[in-house]
Amino acid sequence: MRELTRDDVNAAVRGGSVFASGGGGWVDHGLDIGHAALSVGRPKLVSVDELPENAVILTCTAIGAPAGRDWQMLGKDYIKAVQLVIDHYDGKIAGVMTPQNGMSSTINGWLPAAALGLVVVDATGDIRAHPTGKMGSLGLASSIDYETVQAVAGGKPELGSYIELVVKGTPARTSNVLRTASDMAGGFIAAARHPLPAKYIKEHAALGGISIAIELGRAILAAEPDGAEAVLDTIVRHTKGKIVGKGTVTKKNVSYSGAFDIGTIEVEIPGNSLILHVMNEYMAVDDRSGTRLTTFPDVITTIDLATGRPVSVGDLKEGQEIAVFAIDKSNVPLSSSVKDPSVYPEVEEVLGIDLQSYAFGKEKQVHG
Repeated sequence: MRELTRDDVNAAVRGGSVFASGGGGWVDHGLDIGHAALSVGRPKLVSVDELPENAVILTCTAIGAPAGRDWQMLGKDYIKAVQLVIDHYDGKIAGVMTPQNGMSSTINGWLPAAALGLVVVDATGDIRAHPTGKMGSLGLASSIDYETVQAVAGGKPELGSYIELVVKGTPARTSNVLRTASDMAGGFIAAARHPLPAKYIKEHAALGGISIAIELGRAILAAEPDGAEAVLDTIVRHTKGKIVGKGTVTKKNVSYSGAFDIGTIEVEIPGNSLILHVMNEYMAVDDRSGTRLTTFPDVITTIDLATGRPVSVGDLKEGQEIAVFAIDKSNVPLSSSVKDPSVYPEVEEVLGIDLQSYAFGKEKQVHG
């Protein structure tokens, strides 16, 4: 157990931005929420092994699409979502975790933990960011035996879009309800969900996920004075990842629909082109001939060649010079969430591509 610091906030946002895979929130939001946490308390990071097996852990997140433009999530909304679950759950909550890393999502639970006297658990529902709540639900997405409690808070009161909502039921049904609430609130909303014992987290989460992001972030911060190329080299070396290609964004065909950003991005590289399939995050990359190069749950990130910093789907622009970077799934801890076959069809249907058979079958390894 150790207290989280301002250096941890900065590093978590830098490292989390790589694992954001084109989504996972916003850098400024992550820094604001992280520093706010340190201003109201002393959040502590603990491994799941430090908690009793029956200690209940809650997942803190934000639901929506990075390109949503009319949302509002204040620090108090993150706290409120957790408090709503505490108020409607028959038991004591000991700690919080995040369902994914990201530009801000690595920080998700730090402020509620500081404000409500909880610990931050060093585990993630998925090491990288993903589009649906089911993909971070620790293998519970298709369960009809587990009754979850989920809550959201957020929106702009002056527009009449502020919502507080608590739902109980199966993870699949309640997740769909919260996605609709996010859309109604303007495109993003703070959420808390799935109270689960530490024993279950230990068996099903990507353990050490927060520390992995922080350690990568520290390496990036150390490399930044030497320029963008040094940062890119550091990211590749530290993660055992690979540059899939470097080139120019030639076409961005991504639109907002139902709290999702959906579409494709085309990148021209020497002698070829890349097609990045987007559902909030980058879910797969094909080349011009249709050969699949990398697929979720691989980490897939676009990095600005001028700055060495990851660029989200929402901020990527045509004409921008980028590197498309990937970490093979064999080089990151995988949770039960991404091994659950039930989480793939929904995304495959929206994107019109095969994910699951590539992810756990025939895919060419990006590091091979």
